[in-house]
Amino acid sequence: MTRGLRFPLFWRIFISIWLAMALTMIVGNLVTYTLKDRERQAIERQAGLQELAVEALAVRETRGRGDAWRFLKEQGSKLDLHLFLIEADNDDGSLPESIRERMESVGWYQQRPAVIEVAEGYRLVAWPRLNGEAWLSPRVFQWLELALAFVIITLACVWVARLVSRPLKHMESTARAIAGGDNSLRVSDGIASRRDEVGALATAFNAMTEQLCNLLDRQTHLLRDISHDLRTPLTRQRIAIELASEGGVDGDLMASILRQNERLEAMTSQILTLYRVSEQGGDIEREGVQPVKVINDVLKDAADYAEHRGVDCLLTISPDCRRASVLGDQGLLQRAFDNILQNALDHTPPGKKVHVALRSEPQQLVLEIRDEGPGVPDEVLPHLFEPFYRADKSRGGKGWGLGLAIARDIVAIHDGQIEAFNADQGGLVVLLRLPIFTGAN
Repeated sequence: MTRGLRFPLFWRIFISIWLAMALTMIVGNLVTYTLKDRERQAIERQAGLQELAVEALAVRETRGRGDAWRFLKEQGSKLDLHLFLIEADNDDGSLPESIRERMESVGWYQQRPAVIEVAEGYRLVAWPRLNGEAWLSPRVFQWLELALAFVIITLACVWVARLVSRPLKHMESTARAIAGGDNSLRVSDGIASRRDEVGALATAFNAMTEQLCNLLDRQTHLLRDISHDLRTPLTRQRIAIELASEGGVDGDLMASILRQNERLEAMTSQILTLYRVSEQGGDIEREGVQPVKVINDVLKDAADYAEHRGVDCLLTISPDCRRASVLGDQGLLQRAFDNILQNALDHTPPGKKVHVALRSEPQQLVLEIRDEGPGVPDEVLPHLFEPFYRADKSRGGKGWGLGLAIARDIVAIHDGQIEAFNADQGGLVVLLRLPIFTGAN
């Protein structure tokens, strides 16, 4: 599909500003000219000005030019006007040089004065006095032009800013929503169809997002299919190993093979759990679950492994949390707690402890699981909850990097939060926050 002729954003902004400035000049001059012309017409229509001109001409003829000038000055002060009686020497209507210089000296060089024809080839020229109460000051026209310039250029700037910022803001919100897990969103067609750099960026963004989502979908389906396909042969293999061990085959060898088979089955189960949680999203069956009971069950199940590792588990429960409950799936929450505890046990040296604490905060329960292991480098912390990520250099390289990823997804679909950080006294702390369903007491 062709996009048509592109109109670069640079030229859009340049032409918009140029047109705004040109429009400012045209509109400002037009408004000023109109107001001045109306004022000139108002002067010409002023009652008695024609009779005043005739009277001034009579004074000039009888008493001389000086008396006529003083007469017009006196009358002009009463009317807030400059009044001059001139001879009509020029047929083109142009004013004498002395009159133009006088107008420029008082700031009216752009003004068209009122000109009243008087008998016998004379004209009365009139224009407002500076700061006269009856007429507009020249500064009024200057401020009017500045105000019009400010309004028009401001509107142009607003339009240019919206032209650029609105689509970018839309793309930012879309990117944040996609990063939050809503892979169905795309930049709107209205922005992507624009024939400029913003439209090209939106089109490239949509294409990139589509490609990444396809890759993620293929990865998820591949893991699901492989896990499903592995379960059946692994089950059959385990049965065959058990039958072979009963037939007198070397016990140590068969025990080693059986352990590897169990590890493969555990990994397959973890992958399937990760896929199921990711597919379900927030669509799970929910009921009131008491975290205290779930934690006790997890600790009971892990007791043998902790004893084998030579690690003690210390549980601390705040009194106001004993009857508190959260809304969710008990099986999934137990899996999340177990994965975090298992991770702590795997990376705690023999003779050390794993500390499990449950406390309440406003509107939420907080589960803290802290080991006494070596901790992790700060640059590794943001990646701990990514699937298949293993911080081998600092934490031994055990497992497949799925336990914490599954715990993160389970906590997320329970509207909770999970984070990890290094404790001041050493070791890694994993902190879970879940919203309270029934209040702590």
